[in-house]
Amino acid sequence: MSLNETPRANRVHIGFFGKRNAGKSSVVNAITGQSLAIVSDVKGTTTDPVYKSMELLPIGPVVIIDTPGIDDEGSLGKMRVSKTKQVLNKTDVAVLIIDSSIGITKEDEELIDIFKAKDINYIVVYNKADLSDLKVTEENSIAVSAENGTNIHELKELIGKLATLNENNKKLLSDLVSPGDFVVFITPIDEAAPKGRIILPQQQAVRDALDAGATAIVVRDSEYADTLKSLGKSPSLVVTDSQVFPFADKETPKEIPLTSFSILMSRYKGQLSTAVNGAKGIENIKDGDVILISEGCTHHRQCADIGTVKLPAWIKKHTGKEPIFEFTSGGDFPEDLSKYSLIVHCGGCMLPEREMAFRQKMSEDYNVPFTNYGILIAYMNGILDRSIEMLDL
Repeated sequence: MSLNETPRANRVHIGFFGKRNAGKSSVVNAITGQSLAIVSDVKGTTTDPVYKSMELLPIGPVVIIDTPGIDDEGSLGKMRVSKTKQVLNKTDVAVLIIDSSIGITKEDEELIDIFKAKDINYIVVYNKADLSDLKVTEENSIAVSAENGTNIHELKELIGKLATLNENNKKLLSDLVSPGDFVVFITPIDEAAPKGRIILPQQQAVRDALDAGATAIVVRDSEYADTLKSLGKSPSLVVTDSQVFPFADKETPKEIPLTSFSILMSRYKGQLSTAVNGAKGIENIKDGDVILISEGCTHHRQCADIGTVKLPAWIKKHTGKEPIFEFTSGGDFPEDLSKYSLIVHCGGCMLPEREMAFRQKMSEDYNVPFTNYGILIAYMNGILDRSIEMLDL
């Protein structure tokens, strides 16, 4: 996969924060060498977070996020500030822009406190150094001028240094197979499947198998049984779409490891143990309990959509109860989880690991069981133990 094709969720997220007119957008443009953000002397020009996926040397594939001023005013201003704070939940490296002619303010200090509380690597950037003789001595702080380019290269190097602290070498499945192994991927093609392509976790799993030197075999559920018979040797792993888990369990000999794309993604995002324990929360559901089903992406809902149609039906059948279902997608996630009895999340392939960790932590803070599509489906069908036995919990 080329750098330009790197999924947004796998890119380093670099957020630019600060007060209005501190020069956030100017610094963004100077760092990227592009006019990504509108620059104006008028306070509050940036009214919503602006996201841009790009390549940024020396880091590589990144997402640049330019945010509204943290000191925005009025009712709309409060909404913009709220959105700015939400960006922190997906930020790997925070860049705090300060007008060096004014110096650090109460709002800036409050942001630094938030960075520290959320364990976010951050840099304090004193912009407009051409208009000030400020001397910067603090660690991970730097004086720059977006106007004339002073220390912009050094700032990029500093961002790159902090970004490498967030790198991990986790694998989706390549640590589970060896060169020469067969890995079979069951990918149903029905009315809910996107036209002309397979979904991101399926793409990533296939690529990870190829990176391990394994042979990737991708089949529909309708051809799966015949494919197994014709392979000549047993696959070392079968990975199925969650919605056909019971079928895959029935058709796959018990000696062959079986799991799902969703479960592998939960492991990759560091949430497997929490999600496995959270699935048991389904047993405590009562009539009228509110269940949140959350997807990390936004897409056109089909009549057989797994999140809004199939999962609610399966949950009702398993529990014999009539819970109330609420749904969120994309970047939307409730700030107050107190009314929920269970949270069922997708695998999170479109969300940064930091944001998935934040959502899990919120659930823990509210004492709400948090699980995953594939894990809950496996649990409700009595095949969870089989689907995780080859994984480290």
